Order: sequence, then structure tokens, then C-alpha cells
Amino acid sequence: MAAEMTKVAIVTGAGSGLGAATAQRFAAGGYAVGCVDIRRETAERTASDLRQCGTQCVAIGCDAGSESDVAAAIDLIHNELGRVDVVVNNAAIDHTVSVEEMTIEQWDQVIAVNLRGPFLLAKAVWPLMRRQGGGHIVNIASTAATRAWANASAYHASKWGVVGFGRGLGVEGRPHGIRVTTIIPGGMRTHFFDRFVEQGIPMPDECNLQRPETVADVIFYATQMPPESNMQEVIVTPVSETSWP
Repeated sequence: MAAEMTKVAIVTGAGSGLGAATAQRFAAGGYAVGCVDIRRETAERTASDLRQCGTQCVAIGCDAGSESDVAAAIDLIHNELGRVDVVVNNAAIDHTVSVEEMTIEQWDQVIAVNLRGPFLLAKAVWPLMRRQGGGHIVNIASTAATRAWANASAYHASKWGVVGFGRGLGVEGRPHGIRVTTIIPGGMRTHFFDRFVEQGIPMPDECNLQRPETVADVIFYATQMPPESNMQEVIVTPVSETSWP
């Protein structure tokens, strides 16, 4: 009997933070991993760490909002690793400015990476997963999709969009065994908040932030559900999350 092929997970934004933690979690779970990041050197850094532990990895630089970049990334990973079982759409960006101050280019960049990106990745892997008889797409939203605050309009729009996109995509995937999960994490101890300091905005209290590894565990768990079940949407926050409920 032929040996079963190693399952493959693709993680965008894999160079740091939640993306790196997620890549590490899937590697620990026995997956080969495609590490995708807009900066190839950070994707390669994550992949190098995983290879040292015996994980088969591919690292590629990719702008998640670029159709040509995404197509090339998926082709490379599929050719190198042989299949695609899980895609985690984690790459994200934000500009913390008011609507009045935000440029059109900044708005377009946030929507392109945070919302267009998951669409492009899903569209690229869809035929591969359909031919395999199934797969799992995990979209990372935010508690910014549950309530709103000032100076984050583009981010709110993109993350609310991710929730809606995931619901529609999940309906389309059902006949093909393609499951879709939306993870809605609260604040994490990542470099996402570095720009706050640069802009003179107070950093959130560390007590109101959670380890990205905790969220990565939830992402992995969601993809391990038995075939008859699916975790549609999951909210995971620090106990003292200030943006929930």
C-alpha cells in the first residue's frame, strides 16, 4: 500500500507574530509548510527554523494583494510539496489614522492585503482542493470585526469583510469538502502594535494581550475536526480583552 502523502499547510504573514507561530504549530503537527510573507527573508527565517526540526518547508516572498504574486506562490508550493490541505490567510496591515487623514493609497493597501488577499488565496487553491476531495481555509479576522473604535476605519472594513467572505465561501465549499473557519482573535503580543509607539499612541497593557501561540493552537485545532463537523467562527481573546464584548 502506498504511503500517505504528508499534508501541507500554507501560512501567509508567516515571517513573524501569529503567522510564524501558526507555521510552527502545523510543523509540530506533522505538516509540510509553505511560509509566505511579503518579505522573503522573514519567510525564509521561519522556514529555516522549521527545517532544523525536520519539517519540509518552502519559503516565498509574496504580496498577498497581488494576483500574480499569489498565483506564483501557490504554483511553487504545490509543485514543491505536492498538495495543499490548509491555507491560513493571516497576512494583514493597518494604518492608524482618521478617515480625513488617510490617503486613498493607504485605504486601498489595507483592503488589498486584508480582504483581497484571502479572496486571491482561496481562488488560487480552490481547484487544487476540489481535485483532492477537500481542504480547509482559515481566515484570520479580528475583534475589530465585532466593534469599532476611531482611526481604524479601513481595518474595520477589511476585517468585517473577512467575516462575511468566510461565511459565503463556506457555503460554496460544502459540496466539495472544503471547510472554512474564521478565527477572530483579540490583542496579541506581536509586532502589530509597534506602529503605535511610532505614532505616539500608548501601547495596550500587556495584561490585555495574549500569546500568539495560543491563537495558533486554536487555528490548528479547528483544522483537525472530524469530517462531519466544522468550527465556523471562533473568538479567542485575553480574559481582560478591552474590545470584547
